Amino acid sequence: MSKALHIGINDLRLFLKDRSSFIWLIGMPLAFAFVMSFAAREPREGRNARPEVYIENLDSGFLSKLLLDTLGREGVRPVGEKRKDQAKRGITIPEDFTRKILLKEQTVFEVFKMKDADDPRSMLVQVSVFRATVAFNGYLVEHAKEHGVNAPLTEEGLQAIMDTKNPVLLDARFAGRKPVPVGMGHSLPGNLVMYLMLNLMIFGGASIANERRNGVLKRLSINPIGKAELMGGKLFGLILLGCVQIIVFMILGQFVFGVNMGDQPVSIFLLLLVLSWVGASVGILIGFLLISEDKIIGVCLMIGLPMGALGGCWWPLEVVPETFQTVALTLPTGWALDGLHKLITFGSDISHLGKHFVVLAGFGLAANALAARFFRV
Repeated sequence: MSKALHIGINDLRLFLKDRSSFIWLIGMPLAFAFVMSFAAREPREGRNARPEVYIENLDSGFLSKLLLDTLGREGVRPVGEKRKDQAKRGITIPEDFTRKILLKEQTVFEVFKMKDADDPRSMLVQVSVFRATVAFNGYLVEHAKEHGVNAPLTEEGLQAIMDTKNPVLLDARFAGRKPVPVGMGHSLPGNLVMYLMLNLMIFGGASIANERRNGVLKRLSINPIGKAELMGGKLFGLILLGCVQIIVFMILGQFVFGVNMGDQPVSIFLLLLVLSWVGASVGILIGFLLISEDKIIGVCLMIGLPMGALGGCWWPLEVVPETFQTVALTLPTGWALDGLHKLITFGSDISHLGKHFVVLAGFGLAANALAARFFRV
């Protein structure tokens, strides 16, 4: 066991001695995370959406003005001719709107669909308009209740009722105790998962192939050290290298980029540690199968990049078809990133990640078994 530890620590020292390794270990993942954070940022029409509604107000009375105020309070933005093309719905307020209400007569305003506005957000606008209509009628009822049915309806009296604090409030927010993974909240964990897997595959495969070519593994094999210890030492060194990347990213994520790494640091570290085992095991396997470094790098890129994309590291899985969401759960990157989002974004703890650890361990054991089968010196 001590021999495996010595091999692993020596491999880590040699990796870190090469300064170019830090470019791939830290520099490239951070650069990609920063750039991709803009692509994964929260859309402007996200949680505080204020869709635009074109208003054709033919009434000059105060009640049409208060109706527009109510629309604004219900989450829509009344606009005029200048922004008519951006509107999802339109409203025509008749010229006798105020007069009829003051006479206690029924009045109707028209809500119509704008051209080419058939997307789901258009229906949400219509819901907001319906809510504003109900609210406005409620203000009229409250005014009658407070001042009497026969009391004149005034702008000041109705405005005072509208400004009264609502005793019942609806607090609507995204599911989970943390924000939806957008910006750095998605790109940093995603790039950490992808580059952790990719780097350990490339470094592991290239180092094994290099030591096979140079006869290092042959010299080690003639010493009193077994195949299991030799493989274990190589695996240990790569996992230590992964730990360096994990720790740096967790510190930067928490204190520089504002990603929630602090609630479950141990669970996050353990999940990524198991992923490191998977990546290192696959890298060692590739190093035993191939001996050319160029081929190894090419194969690792061909495996790692699609694995990152399909696993949800490039974009949220919620935006892809259900088939691709299923494909993500056939990959170690998909399981690792799903676990990270549960820990970082939705406030879960390690007790909810039992399946994630089991599946990732299965990937690691399978890669270890294949590496032992194809062991070459």
